[in-house]
Amino acid sequence: MTRDATVPAVPARPGRRRWIALVVLCVGQLMIALDATVVNVALPSIQRELHFSQASLAWVINGYLLTFGGLLLLAGRVGDLLGRAQVFLTGLAAFVLSSVLCGLAPTAGVLVLARFVQGAGAAMVAAMVLGIITPMFPRPRERTTALSIFAFVAVGGQTLGLVLGGTLTQALSWHWIFFINVPFGAAALLLASRLLPRLPGLGIRAGADLLGALLVTMAPVLAVYGLINAGDHGWGSTTTLVSLPGSVILALAFVQVERRVATPLVPLAIFRHHGLVTSTTIRTLFPMGGFSFQFLGVLYLQKVLGYTPLQTGLAFLPGSVTTGLISLTMLPWLIRRFGMRALILTGLVGITAGLLWFAPVPVHGSFWLNVLPAMLLTGSGFGIVFMPSVAIAMSDVDHSETGLASGLTNVAPQIGASIAVAALATLSAARTNHLLARHEAERVALSAGYRLGLIVGVGCTAVALVVAAILLRSRQPTAAPSSAEAIETSALISH
Repeated sequence: MTRDATVPAVPARPGRRRWIALVVLCVGQLMIALDATVVNVALPSIQRELHFSQASLAWVINGYLLTFGGLLLLAGRVGDLLGRAQVFLTGLAAFVLSSVLCGLAPTAGVLVLARFVQGAGAAMVAAMVLGIITPMFPRPRERTTALSIFAFVAVGGQTLGLVLGGTLTQALSWHWIFFINVPFGAAALLLASRLLPRLPGLGIRAGADLLGALLVTMAPVLAVYGLINAGDHGWGSTTTLVSLPGSVILALAFVQVERRVATPLVPLAIFRHHGLVTSTTIRTLFPMGGFSFQFLGVLYLQKVLGYTPLQTGLAFLPGSVTTGLISLTMLPWLIRRFGMRALILTGLVGITAGLLWFAPVPVHGSFWLNVLPAMLLTGSGFGIVFMPSVAIAMSDVDHSETGLASGLTNVAPQIGASIAVAALATLSAARTNHLLARHEAERVALSAGYRLGLIVGVGCTAVALVVAAILLRSRQPTAAPSSAEAIETSALISH
């Protein structure tokens, strides 16, 4: 048997070769998972050095979230057309190169631009990983093991990112939270080019909805731009008044394009499924509160309570560990015992309660009284609600639509979070600036601004809870998904 000339031979047995390839794929996923949290802890340091305003600092998060969420569906389609391994390699290369640019960024504008590119690379990597793993491990037992490893890396990477971000920022500088991607990414790129199976794609003639992808990405970008501009220049500025209605026009144009194009990125018929629509709505709303907690919480801990970057990472660690433990160990039993609907409602109550507990952000707050209980409540809520919300979305879609449905459930939190971070950063900054103008102490003014943003975040999760209580059908499947299905779902939502 001859080998594919495009894949150089490696001194490994076929079975062993697959598991080495899995390690390479997990390294790619690990970098994406790290990047979801490693940057948060460094935000105050980045703000000081590159002179971001309090509102414009949101771009450091949103530049990544917007292209990651906006291009996830297109990346999946392009992988089908051109081949998943090829798109994975391209995305990994873009992620590594943009990480270098992030670390070297001399100005705020360069960093934000690099974060946009980094998000695009992450979308290409994330959209391909599960599609490559699944055919590599056709036997159910092996696939379950492979997906278990992948899910552990995805969840554990976010937890590791909190501590790693704090350690690197404090011991070296914030630049190293990006440079750390380079050696691991370069090694993964070299090995992936040798190990990943090069299955042919459908061919570019099968069609990709480039216009739809552009519109669905640019609509939230314009909305975020308008919201952040409002924080810097006021709600009545020309840019704000043009940007916000413009984002609505682009969203409506996207709907029209999807109705008429031959190969739509999101066929509108997918929204006939009640479970998918309900779950997507919920998964757009509750991350608005969750990301406000991370974004404003980091700023509160460092700027008001005086935590170091490492102490901040450690303060968030209990919540991330709780999320990981629940999602990877307890969910199958909980689903069998209580059912999907009950878990989603319980999880949303936990997130709302945790945010409400944290929202007062007192100037002389205590970790044990004000921070830790909120971390445990929100961590438990996220661990409980994430996988069942995806399972509800997938419960009534046809087999041929599962890829699109899973993509939509992943895109919704990214878009919702990016708009929420921009809006809450703007509201928070406006409140803080108003109090500073009245000669309030800086820590008092900052605390009041963060409090306003967090209260709005509480409102978002409360609305998600109301939507879930009203729209989720009382008779939901109570049997736990198969092990492989549950683990794959957990992996999907942990990007």
